[in-house]
Amino acid sequence: MTVQTLADVEFGEELPTFTPGTDLDNVREFATAVGYAGGGRFEDHEKARAQGLPGALVPGIMGMGFLTTLIHRWAPTSTIRQIDTVFRAPVLADHNAVLSAVVTDIEEDEGLVHLDLTIKNDADETRVFGTATVEIPA
Repeated sequence: MTVQTLADVEFGEELPTFTPGTDLDNVREFATAVGYAGGGRFEDHEKARAQGLPGALVPGIMGMGFLTTLIHRWAPTSTIRQIDTVFRAPVLADHNAVLSAVVTDIEEDEGLVHLDLTIKNDADETRVFGTATVEIPA
C-alpha cells in the first residue's frame, strides 16, 4: 500500500520489502560516481578478497540510499528527517539484499512516523539495521 497522508499509516505496519540491484556493475558505477573507486573493494571480488574482505562490498552510503528508496516507494510524499544505521556485517555485491521496515511510532501532532529499518541477505542474516524519522503530510 502506498501512503499519501499520515492518516494512511498504521502502527506496526510493515512496509513492502524492496530488493535493489546490488550487481557488481551497479556497485562499481556507484563507487565511481561517489569517488570510492580505485581500491578494488567496491569494484572487484578478487581484489576485495585480497584485502581480507569476503568479496566486493556495497558501499554503506549506497545501502542508505536503498533504504531511502524503500521509504519513498511506501510514502512518496514524505520527507525523511533522519536515518541512523548500524552496519553489523558487509552487504556484498552480487548477493540479494532484502530491505524491510516497520512503523514503530506515530507522532500525530508532529506529523512524524518512526521506522525500524533492516537490510538482510538471502540467508536472512541482518547486515544493517537502523531507524528513520519520516514526516508525512496530514
